[in-house]
Amino acid sequence: MIKELWNKYKDAIPYVFFGVLTTLVNIGAFGLLWHTLHWNYQIANFLAYWLSVLFAYVTNKLWVFNSHTTTWKAFWTEMISFFLFRGASWVMDQGIMTIGVSLFGINALIVKVFDNVVVIALNYIFSKFIIFRKRK
Repeated sequence: MIKELWNKYKDAIPYVFFGVLTTLVNIGAFGLLWHTLHWNYQIANFLAYWLSVLFAYVTNKLWVFNSHTTTWKAFWTEMISFFLFRGASWVMDQGIMTIGVSLFGINALIVKVFDNVVVIALNYIFSKFIIFRKRK
């Protein structure tokens, strides 16, 4: 029973686990920079996002999708693809933050938590079906 569930969700379970850790890195760094150090929320969001992306790349490559590239070309292709798609996600991330905080006046930390749910789902689709897909 447990083995069947693991086999069925073997990509999703580690993605969720490391996604939670990545989210904690993102929100923790954002909270530190914005709330504690009083940085502008947009600058804090930018830095927190990219710190979490570095963490996500390593965890996704090694433990979520078990991607073991065998050539430098494959490694760079995969890495550049990962960061380009995360750049697209960052545009959405920053847009949600700007709309939530600047237009609607919602607390930045609350918007950041909501924002992460949307971005995590988008990044899973990018990672599973494009970046770390099994290649022939």
